[in-house]
Amino acid sequence: MSSIKTMLGVLACKGARASLRVAKSGGTTLPGRAAMFFDKNILADVSKNMDIIVVTGTNGKTTTCNMLEQALSSTGVDVLANKSGANLLKGVTAEFCANANWKGVPKKKYAIIECDEGALKQVVPLIKPKVILVTNLFRDQLDRYGEVTHTLEQIRMGVEKAPESILCLNADCSLTASLAKDVPNKVVYYGIDCPYGEQKEPEVSDAKYCINCGEEYKYEYHTYAHLGGFYCPKCGYKRSQTNTAVTAINKLSAKGTDVTMEFRSGDKVDKENVLISLPAIYNVYNAVGAVCAYTAAGFKREDILKSLSVTSSSFGRMETFDLDGVDVQMILVKNPAGCNQALTYVTSMDEYEAVICLNDKTADGHDISWIWDAEYERLASDDSLKKLIVSGDRAEDIALRLKYAGLDESKIELIKGWDNLVNAMKKSEYPVFVLPNYTSMLALRKTLAEVTGAEEFWKG
Repeated sequence: MSSIKTMLGVLACKGARASLRVAKSGGTTLPGRAAMFFDKNILADVSKNMDIIVVTGTNGKTTTCNMLEQALSSTGVDVLANKSGANLLKGVTAEFCANANWKGVPKKKYAIIECDEGALKQVVPLIKPKVILVTNLFRDQLDRYGEVTHTLEQIRMGVEKAPESILCLNADCSLTASLAKDVPNKVVYYGIDCPYGEQKEPEVSDAKYCINCGEEYKYEYHTYAHLGGFYCPKCGYKRSQTNTAVTAINKLSAKGTDVTMEFRSGDKVDKENVLISLPAIYNVYNAVGAVCAYTAAGFKREDILKSLSVTSSSFGRMETFDLDGVDVQMILVKNPAGCNQALTYVTSMDEYEAVICLNDKTADGHDISWIWDAEYERLASDDSLKKLIVSGDRAEDIALRLKYAGLDESKIELIKGWDNLVNAMKKSEYPVFVLPNYTSMLALRKTLAEVTGAEEFWKG
């Protein structure tokens, strides 16, 4: 029986969201705040008896959720997903309230929820997810989270409040995998069981030393950053055996990736070739993680394997726009590890122009010192780069970083104002790759959506 507080909270949320949508605003926080004014734990009621997969971690949350949601939708399931990226408690609350009836009863049985690492401990005790998938842990938003071990502890506190949830952990991330220690949860692992790229010491490592004893990790192989076949020569902590894994990367191109996946259950091992419609190695991790979580939740593996070949990009993550005949691809970057992978992808292209946008708003983290750890030198040595535009509130800072990276200053143009930037991109004779951080991505994407007719991020 729904309480009066629950019903009032739902009505307040729906009213606030409707008003904001009329005003052409996404309305991702205020509606949740309105609902919680009447009942601070309303999320427990409006998510009751739902089967929920929660995805958290530093990189890959939105894309992994998109893969999971599209797989379920392809089977005819009506699934709730916080596509807007509102992944804090108020935003998640708003999504569930908006998708409940006026009594607070959920309209849908299934949900795929992206959750901020710091908010996990607030969200999961209320929604009681069936599965929690942790993608990876990288240094991110230093002024908010501090060191990466603090982020790890935030996630651990969340996991401890959801002992009934199945944990899907990235075996290749020594930090993520350590969450399995001393928990009652059932744990399954996913990862890439083969090397990728040049096998050298990682350029950026946020987990160089053993989390248990402090000894420097050794690696049987690397994929990128601190991910790979790690082991501690002193205490024996090492990468766990995977339940779902990529065992071969057969072809990786700008149009997508062909991999071999293995699925292990006891002594039984199945193997399949899988097409992933999105490019770049980090999307291989997103895909294999999504498969692991999907099957852990009890859904049919063949459904998501088929869906991965046609999964479209989520907003700002490998999203492509046709700007008056110019192909513009947007790739969100927010920390050194992710930025380096985006640079690897972009510099593999033929002739192109690049745009780097940098803000320092609260959602980005006010500390932008991470740009000095990213390898922008790759752009300086790439003859295929024809022009580079910098923009955003901290455009001057990124221009200075590029100068120190050795980039030819004649190739760099500073443009302020999103309309001015879009007009400049229209004139390009080459494909344009845009590397924005979070709030600059939202602002630029809004302008691009208005010009190209793409949907706003909060729709759909």
